[in-house]
Amino acid sequence: MPRAVRFDGYGGTEKLRVVDVPRPAPGAGEVLVRVKAAGINPGEAKIREGLLHGRGPATFPSGQGSDLAGVVEETGPGVTGFSVGDEVLGFTNRRASHAEYVVVEAHNLTAKPEKVSWEVAGSLFVAGTTAYAAVRAVSPRHGDTVVVSGAAGGVGSIAVQLARLAGGRVVGIAGPANHAWLADHGVSPVAYGDGVADRVRQVADHVDAFIDTFGQGYVDLALELGVAPDRIDTIADFDAVGRHGVKADGSAAAASTGVLAELAQLVADGRLEVPIAGTYPLADVQDAFRELERGHTRGKIVLIP
Repeated sequence: MPRAVRFDGYGGTEKLRVVDVPRPAPGAGEVLVRVKAAGINPGEAKIREGLLHGRGPATFPSGQGSDLAGVVEETGPGVTGFSVGDEVLGFTNRRASHAEYVVVEAHNLTAKPEKVSWEVAGSLFVAGTTAYAAVRAVSPRHGDTVVVSGAAGGVGSIAVQLARLAGGRVVGIAGPANHAWLADHGVSPVAYGDGVADRVRQVADHVDAFIDTFGQGYVDLALELGVAPDRIDTIADFDAVGRHGVKADGSAAAASTGVLAELAQLVADGRLEVPIAGTYPLADVQDAFRELERGHTRGKIVLIP
C-alpha cells in the first residue's frame, strides 16, 4: 500500500509517523500524482504544534504538506491539460503532499521544466511564492537598496535573488556560514546580532525597502533604518502590521500556478537558484523537521518518497 505522513494530535516531531494508506483516486478536475519530491515548511510545523489552530484547525488523523513535484499517474473526469506520465510541479491546500501519492486539483499543477531538478521543483511553491509576493510588496526599483533578514533561509534565499533581478542592491542579514553564498549571488552579507543596524549602515548609506522573513524585531530595525512602513514586508511578525502599518504579503498573495511557472522557468534558465539544504526519505520525516526547526539551514529541506 502507498505510504503517507500522518499525526494524530498536536505536538512535537515525535507525533509524525509514516503509515500505509489506501491509494487515492482522482475525482472530477483532479490528478493523481506519484510524488517524487515534497518540500517541508515552517508553517507545517506550526500546524502540527497547534499554533495555527485558531485559523485552520487540524482534523485527526491529519496529513501534511503543500509543495510537490511528481509524475501524473491518473487523471480524473474533465482533465484535459495533463496526461499520464507528465512531469509536474504544484501544490495542494489539503495538507497531503508528504506522501507517495497525492490527489491534486489540476489547476494547482504546471509542467515541470526539464532542467529543474525534482528536489527544487518539489520545494518551490511555498517558499517561491512567498518570496515573490514579499519582493513585489516592497516594489524594488533599479538602484534601490533592499535589506532581507533571514537571507539564506528557504524564503530569504529566493527573495534576495528576486530583488536583485528587479534591479535592487541587496543586503542580506544572515549567519557568517552563509556569507560566501550570499556574496556569490551579488548580495552584500551582514551578520545578525547586536549592532546589526550599524553593520547595515556600513555597507549601505540608505535603505529603501526591507523584507523580514525572520521576525523578532526586524520590523523595528527597518523603521530604525528609515524605511517607510509601506516598503516593509514581514512574513513573520504579524503584530507589527497592526502596530506600524507595514505589509504582510506572503504565499497567499501570489499563490498561483502562473507565478510558480514563472519561478520554475527562472530556475530552468539559470537565473534563480533554490539551494537544497538536505533530502530525507519519507520514513525519516521526523529527522527532516528536527533539522528544519534548528533554524540554520540554507534553502530548502525536501522529502523524497
